Amino acid sequence: MKRLSIIVFFTFLIAITQGVTAQETKIISFNIRYNSWNNIDGENGWPNRRSAVVKMINEERPVAIGLQEALIDQLRYLDSCLPSYRRIGVGRDNGKEEGEFMAIYYDTSRLELLSGETHWLSTTPLEPSLGWDAACRRTVTTAHFHDRLTKKDFCYFNTHLDHVGKTARAEGANLIAALVNDRKLPEGTPIIVGGDMNSTIDDSIFQVFYNVGLKVARDMTKTTSYKETYTGFGKDKPSLIDHFFVRDTKVKKFRTLDGDYGVPYISDHYPIEIFIKF
Repeated sequence: MKRLSIIVFFTFLIAITQGVTAQETKIISFNIRYNSWNNIDGENGWPNRRSAVVKMINEERPVAIGLQEALIDQLRYLDSCLPSYRRIGVGRDNGKEEGEFMAIYYDTSRLELLSGETHWLSTTPLEPSLGWDAACRRTVTTAHFHDRLTKKDFCYFNTHLDHVGKTARAEGANLIAALVNDRKLPEGTPIIVGGDMNSTIDDSIFQVFYNVGLKVARDMTKTTSYKETYTGFGKDKPSLIDHFFVRDTKVKKFRTLDGDYGVPYISDHYPIEIFIKF
């Protein structure tokens, strides 16, 4: 009985330290903004933002965070600052370390990685490739997790649709929907799709998501945010282009993380965060 009480106490302690109640799972999607080699971002460059990014992650303590635009030097910095997290994902340019990553970091104290993979958003999704009219190679990283606290499995798809090619965005969304539909999972396994979609939520490209049972996470809870997520460091017109879609799970809360982490902007996008309940 004493041993059982100790286990229950530490399970409760893990939930409290992660800022969620038992059975809730917190996930973040965040376009981190690449580290520009020619310092085009000036005072908003990565060297001035990186400690604030770590502060945000440590304050929020998500079980998983999907990053877009991350380069290998940024990831190595985060690796050194986030010892309880591991990551999956590859560079989009060569399938190794070149180019931007759609990396997924996960808290190893909470999640067990069952499988992970990267697909290119193109007609040849298993190899580094440019899709349709895209300006850049685009990928989706998928992670299949077991949550040790809730005893549930779930899948997380992290992506970044193209910012130029309209066909590439539509076909990229179609490919992701096909991957969701083709997953060999037990019925009812929660699926989360998140990322920088470079599209507002009324774009017709998302119909394929709805066709496979995905729903707009923002609309599933009264505790939500419709604040614009792209800020351009305050220099461009803001827009709401970062989204979460979910299937077979409840959304308890949706947040736009626009707080003060020590610098004016931790990226040219605000992170978005969902609390889900299986």
